[in-house]
Amino acid sequence: MPLYCLKSKSEVSQIKPSSFQSERELQRLFEGNLEKLIGVRFIASEFTTGDRQRGRIDTLGLDQDNFPTIIEYKKSSKENVINQGLFYLDWLVDHKGDFTLAAQEALGEDIQIEWSSPRLILIAESFSGYDKYAVNRIGANIELWTYRRYGEDFLFLDPIFITNQRDSKHERTDNESDIQEEIDTPVYTVEDHLSGKSETTIELFEQIRERIFDLADDQSIIEKANKMYISYKHGKNFCEIRVQSKALWIWLDIHQSELNDPYQLTRDVTNIGHYGTGFVDLKLTKLSEIDQVMHLVEQSFRQTM
Repeated sequence: MPLYCLKSKSEVSQIKPSSFQSERELQRLFEGNLEKLIGVRFIASEFTTGDRQRGRIDTLGLDQDNFPTIIEYKKSSKENVINQGLFYLDWLVDHKGDFTLAAQEALGEDIQIEWSSPRLILIAESFSGYDKYAVNRIGANIELWTYRRYGEDFLFLDPIFITNQRDSKHERTDNESDIQEEIDTPVYTVEDHLSGKSETTIELFEQIRERIFDLADDQSIIEKANKMYISYKHGKNFCEIRVQSKALWIWLDIHQSELNDPYQLTRDVTNIGHYGTGFVDLKLTKLSEIDQVMHLVEQSFRQTM
């Protein structure tokens, strides 16, 4: 994809693609900016998997929803990158204690870890159609991200494949079932959050849920049911919803200073304990308020594009 600089109102100049000198340079850039780039907190670099399952995980992290995350980078095409990542993912679910100790050392002893859906993120300049087909068939929580560097100052990121978890009745593949049995932790669904709620509240949720998915026409928005809320991710979180008996409590991952909120619906919660990962919250109680709320949700979403 060509990138142009607007030098004036009538003149443009193309910024030529460039590259990183090494895979390690790419890795260092990401590890220094994980939260900004992909919404993951850094835990460790070149993490050794021990003597029995020898290897070094490029980056260990914990995402916004507290899911353990493995990140592997490749500067050039390597046929074994998916198999290598699966090897590390298998190691992770079999060594929860090792990960927990590393996470506590890096992020504090009171850190919460959610084991129901660990992530594997593979980052490269490109992936083949075979790579995407293989990941789709495997069915585990694997993501393919491509990057493109332009000149010295610009980096473009694109999540080209992320397991779509919108269907809460998704049937796991054998691989997913094996991993889940090893993890042995509860798996939450959207239906769990709607259970016992009134028809009015369910209709309110379904309406805003559909509007959220309509923000992207390529099915790139991922819905993930967690214990306390449902998150919506486009590369990284932009919205979380907690379904209550008579209302929806919503958090947005955008700072209030950057938000155009003409109806003053939001509250700054950066220094207040809350369930979602966002910086502001608001309450939705009526269908007639959805347009006003979606005006705010869309602003948070656009920060992830």
